Amino acid sequence: MIANQIIATCIEELNEITKVNFAVLDLDGTIIAKTDENFYLSPLSVRSFIDSMADSQVINEYHLFRVVDGEVTAYVLAASGDNDTDYMMGRVAVSELGHLITAYKEKLDRNNFYQSLLLDNMLLVDIYNRAKKLHIRSDARRTVFLIEPEHPSENNGIDIIKSLFSDAAGDFVTAVDEKQVILIKSLDSIGHEEEKAEIERTAKTIVDMLSTEAMLSVRVANGTIVNQIKDVSRSYKEAKVAMEVGKIFAEDSRVASYDSLGIGRLIYQLPEAICHLFLDEIFDGPIPEHLDDETMVTINKFFENNLNVSETARQLFVHRNTLVYRVEKVEKATGLDIRKFDDALTLKIALMVINYLRYQETSGY
Repeated sequence: MIANQIIATCIEELNEITKVNFAVLDLDGTIIAKTDENFYLSPLSVRSFIDSMADSQVINEYHLFRVVDGEVTAYVLAASGDNDTDYMMGRVAVSELGHLITAYKEKLDRNNFYQSLLLDNMLLVDIYNRAKKLHIRSDARRTVFLIEPEHPSENNGIDIIKSLFSDAAGDFVTAVDEKQVILIKSLDSIGHEEEKAEIERTAKTIVDMLSTEAMLSVRVANGTIVNQIKDVSRSYKEAKVAMEVGKIFAEDSRVASYDSLGIGRLIYQLPEAICHLFLDEIFDGPIPEHLDDETMVTINKFFENNLNVSETARQLFVHRNTLVYRVEKVEKATGLDIRKFDDALTLKIALMVINYLRYQETSGY
């Protein structure tokens, strides 16, 4: 059924236009909404009208009408006055409420459709048939965003996200559990780079809005762009992978995109046994599970500057010889000279593998 507040708003607007008072009652005769505080109609009269075969009836100077959902009576509408004009205004109100019921049902049907689509609970032929019935374009370009609060919260921000993205623009917001919100975003065919920029802007907008409006710190991940409605579930699965990989390898970042995960996506798909075997082969002796903060900052900055000693020393505000000393300290601890490309690449991957295994342990996988 439609929310009572929506019904109240509808008849209040109709009252302002027509100057006719309206009331909407449920099948037990209980008043749901009314524009006249003095309105009263006995529940017995309402139930008597419902039991009759009439579409409308005058009781106590009120026109009573059936508001139907399909062939079933959903509500009873009462319109003040018993002349022909009041009758016509009542029919208009019935029509408006009927459209509200249809729109509300379609919204629920769309939500069920998208949830079934995301979870792969539909046959291919059913996807296209239901999309056509619900007036959903099957060939639009879309991507799926996954929004997850960093800390458990009763508020996942779904209302704010719904206010940002409208069905009219081809977007849809839903959820398959209490923790994560899903945005299915429709994209204009404006070129690859433009679409990529739009996706980045959308993700950052979500992060900023939820931080500002709801005081929520969230992570946002998205899958790749798909061209067919049937592939939306694939983009959703990619967004889930991007969310997990982002937590492991880009902990400080609030946004992760599946097509920008790089080697982290490959490591995420490796069995733990292969990861342990790789680390045993790389390090001659104990695996360096923990390197001090200074060493890690040096390593990361060295990688960021493409193994350039002078530029790294300048950005770290240290003498070149101090940096060389730190690099040699890393070589002593790991057996890898990160001034050499192959050793630097090996250590980079090894550190990522260590982070991945550590995440698996803490996550209970």
